[in-house]
Amino acid sequence: MTSVVLVEDNKDLRDILRIAFDQKSDEFHFMKSFGDAESALLEIPAMNPEVVLMDINLPGITGIECMKELKKITPSLNVIMLTVFAEDKTVFDALCFGACGYITKNATPEQIMEAVREVKQGGAPMSPRIARMVVNSFNNSLSTSLTAREMEVLDLLSQGKSYKMVADMLFVTHDTVRFHIKNIYKKLEVHSLHEAIVKTKKNLFF
Repeated sequence: MTSVVLVEDNKDLRDILRIAFDQKSDEFHFMKSFGDAESALLEIPAMNPEVVLMDINLPGITGIECMKELKKITPSLNVIMLTVFAEDKTVFDALCFGACGYITKNATPEQIMEAVREVKQGGAPMSPRIARMVVNSFNNSLSTSLTAREMEVLDLLSQGKSYKMVADMLFVTHDTVRFHIKNIYKKLEVHSLHEAIVKTKKNLFF
């Protein structure tokens, strides 16, 4: 069972998501929701949830600032950012400061729950619009040390496709995809797709 906390100033959305998660009580433990970052910062560290759904535009302390403070206390905390609008700078600020996923609020409750499942499995969920922004950033700033095929593999994975799906789309084996990923991570000196995104933003590799 995955424990979840929500930080969201919109009461209607808080209620909708609480009901949705409660209906999946065999899979999720919806611990509590907060309407502001200040209250969340006081209680979340002691609650120790597995996943926090964090609104980015909170009154007072912002969602990104709240996440930064929580990550100082619990570095392994998984935070998925929720927002109405997906803007390049906001997306990458959130990722650089430790968000493990990012999804727009027009996603359905089921899509948001699926994002929580993906994070639990070690993934980095993003809505299609945001994934495309990340891909565009890769295309604009990735080092030429990556081959065209490595770029293609990274592009597809950034869209949320599984290794098997990438292998099928590129007409290669699952092991070949793993080989490309191993080379990408080695060249960029990272260990995950999330780290690759962060390093792309900071432009630290050559």
